[in-house]
Amino acid sequence: MDTVRQTIAKQVRALTGAGDGAIDLSRPPGDDGLFGPASVCWRVHGDFTSMMIGGTAALMLQMLHPLALAGVWDHSNFQRDMLGRLKRTAQFIAGTTYGATGEAERLIGRVRAIHDRVHGTLPDGTPYDANDPELLTWIHVAEVRMFLSGYLRYRAPLSAAEQDRYFAEYAEVARRLGAEDVPTSRREIDSYLMDVRPQLRFDERTHTVLQALLSQPAPNLAMRPFGDLTMRAAIDLLPPWARAMLQLRERPAEGPLVRAGARGVGVMLRWALNGRNAEAQARRG
Repeated sequence: MDTVRQTIAKQVRALTGAGDGAIDLSRPPGDDGLFGPASVCWRVHGDFTSMMIGGTAALMLQMLHPLALAGVWDHSNFQRDMLGRLKRTAQFIAGTTYGATGEAERLIGRVRAIHDRVHGTLPDGTPYDANDPELLTWIHVAEVRMFLSGYLRYRAPLSAAEQDRYFAEYAEVARRLGAEDVPTSRREIDSYLMDVRPQLRFDERTHTVLQALLSQPAPNLAMRPFGDLTMRAAIDLLPPWARAMLQLRERPAEGPLVRAGARGVGVMLRWALNGRNAEAQARRG
């Protein structure tokens, strides 16, 4: 059983880049980073399964905004590197959540430097810029909305107050990246999504990027079943209106099976990681 556990843990670490030196989760005495062990985001961001499902759903939601999609279209090799994008997002979330203050600031600074190079125009001539505060707020809201939804469905319940605390806590990272008027509660998140929906689109570009995500090969044969299940669970996690816009057929009969399968995978992965995830490492100091 130890061999099985080690094999699974190794695959997970490869998928997230854990231990490859990209982030430093050590913290000097007295420095709890931006949030600290008592924060809700330490709990929400600590579950690998729900974060992978939520992160995949967030990518689907984000691509509905034409300005967000343009940055991916013009400035990335999305057709070959969707998994790399997920890995980099996972490392950024882990570092800003669990790392020391200096490490969080370093990662935020690196992203801001990348954003400085991401700008251009849409086919209709509309300009876009990755440093646009409104666009940064959209990217942030799509992420935290899906991360929390994944946690609630596949890890554990949280009270209404804890859910609001989560949104309020991680809004700090969005503001440091340059976002403005960041929603900080469930009510504000829901209101924001309602207001932004008229700006969202599904067009030929969206379809192309979505298909690249849906057809992204697993890193190896062993991870293929997990990848397929993660994708189905991410589609199931999306708000119904977003799933309809993305033209992803809803399969009501499949939903319970997907959810049961994802919960089972979550139990297995928590057993395999056995205290070797980012949250556990951070709590050890």
